[in-house]
Amino acid sequence: MTTAVEFQKVDIIFGEAPQREQALAMADQGASREEILSATGAVLGCAGADLQVDEGEIAVLMGLSGSGKSTLLRAVNRLNIPSRGNVLVRDGDGMVDVATCDARALRRIRQKSVAMVFQQFALLPWRTVEENVGFGLELAGVGAAERKARVRDQLALVGLDQWADKYAHELSGGMQQRVGLARAFATQAPILLMDEPFSALDPLIRTKLQDELLELQARLKKTIIFVSHDLEEALKIGNKITIMEGGRIVQTGAPEEIVLNPASDYVRDFIANVNPLSVLTAWNVMRDHRDLEHGEDGWVWLDRRRTTRFKIDTDGLVVAAERDGRPAIWTSCDYEENLPRDAPRVYWAKPGTSLKTVMLAMHRSQTAPVALFDEQSRFVGAIGIRDVLKAVVRR
Repeated sequence: MTTAVEFQKVDIIFGEAPQREQALAMADQGASREEILSATGAVLGCAGADLQVDEGEIAVLMGLSGSGKSTLLRAVNRLNIPSRGNVLVRDGDGMVDVATCDARALRRIRQKSVAMVFQQFALLPWRTVEENVGFGLELAGVGAAERKARVRDQLALVGLDQWADKYAHELSGGMQQRVGLARAFATQAPILLMDEPFSALDPLIRTKLQDELLELQARLKKTIIFVSHDLEEALKIGNKITIMEGGRIVQTGAPEEIVLNPASDYVRDFIANVNPLSVLTAWNVMRDHRDLEHGEDGWVWLDRRRTTRFKIDTDGLVVAAERDGRPAIWTSCDYEENLPRDAPRVYWAKPGTSLKTVMLAMHRSQTAPVALFDEQSRFVGAIGIRDVLKAVVRR
């Protein structure tokens, strides 16, 4: 994977120079934010932050209010200046350390590489939607004709092309946030910084915009660093989640890693009310095909009750399936095929299929096991009811 942004032992201290030096020394000794503030009057924004964000992923920074997530995010375009450490941002084929680069390089990063979407929309009320979307391009010196074309494309992308001549007060909150997205996309910057962009919206609009962001990301493949205090939101949209406490990173991992293996009591409390069905995938609960019961002539039992079995060839492909002693049809968990009602069937999934989808398929098949295939259609494992219950109870 290619790195888009990398934080290397980043410390951010707010205060005068002598205070910062004393605060950094205390931070190195593990002092808390409260202890540093009391002793020095300086505020610890973040300390010792190490994090790598790969191209094309959505990396979510989250934590309670004041945990340092927005502080760290704003170091990417140097809205916050690191007191120590490096913030490397991809610039073409190389990396630029925005913590130490000169003004010219920083201006290029802000114009070409990094765009930002704010929580409160940050729209200029005296400008139309079209003018707001084109504002960043205008500052970058993009010509009027090219600017108009790019703005038109981005408004169409977020479904606001019919609203180009309207003003911000004529739009709903969700539509205003779409304008903010379009403005960021219009710069064609490969890296997006999103600072709690949906937190000011009501739950229904928020959920819709989360879905729309995921749809846009599937097409645009941006690198997104997304700040949120909502764990359900983070688990829904993030490929990687970083949890912060008191200015320090306490755990980074895939959503299911955070839920299944919390690194501390703080993280454990943070995820206490998470529904595991919204996070776990088939891969997290499956039994590997090597751990299943193998019979004669290449047959493999998918469940302990011996209701369902596959015959596997030497390439790992299924050549025959039986359920309750009858030939069976295998079909995807993701949709209901128009098969004969009395035809025995075995549902299959891919490792990334959500556990919720797997359970719905089990319900349709009256608790029959679900098979797992990889991208080459090779059989890799199976999931039974007991596997699901074990995963949920363990969680």
